[in-house]
Amino acid sequence: MARLPRLVIPHALHHVIQRCHDGISLFRDDDDYRTFLGFLLQASKQYRVAIHAYVLMPDHVHFAVSPSDEQGLSKMMQFIGRFYVPYFNRKYQRSGSLWQGRFKATVLEAETYFLPCSVYMETNPVRSGLVPDAAQYPWSSYQHHAGQRLDPLVSDHPIFWALGNTPFQREANYKEMIASSVSSKEIKVLTEATDKGWLLGSAGFKNEMAKLSERRVEPAKPGRPRKDVQD
Repeated sequence: MARLPRLVIPHALHHVIQRCHDGISLFRDDDDYRTFLGFLLQASKQYRVAIHAYVLMPDHVHFAVSPSDEQGLSKMMQFIGRFYVPYFNRKYQRSGSLWQGRFKATVLEAETYFLPCSVYMETNPVRSGLVPDAAQYPWSSYQHHAGQRLDPLVSDHPIFWALGNTPFQREANYKEMIASSVSSKEIKVLTEATDKGWLLGSAGFKNEMAKLSERRVEPAKPGRPRKDVQD
């Protein structure tokens, strides 16, 4: 069965996951993280992909992004592979790809899923035991959202701005969400939708997005199409 093309809808919110091969660490020191973020910043600007939230984990990365056209997201990810992989291979005297297949991505209904997706990503280091608190992890967008530093990589999503009329209100409300984290059910829903490439949102949102894409946005219903009965 032919593989469906990746679902990309300009200006919509997308969740992206790129995993590395088993047993390989994408980042072995702080310079690796900084180098990756430098390539990501350059690529996001060049291909006009707004990055709203992210986290770099030792064996995978997550982004919440809004591409400006259908090609920008793939071009951004290709750029990262084209520059970071040779950098990594030269530094550690290895060869071959780092990636476990092509990156996974899907479209999310921002009003419902941006904040859970952002919290899910930024609390990932805590769930993985890397740090006791999300504020202590420097390789995510959390410190930006919490007001600890201004991250040039992050373009704030309108849903984040809606958390309060002032930066203090937004940051305080977001910190409360981080403290509550996300449920295992929410994590499963986000991960499965992204891995399978099916849009995540309400029926109305799916209908709206289906008009903007030539690709199906959700799985076809099982069984053969029902034939109309003739009188």
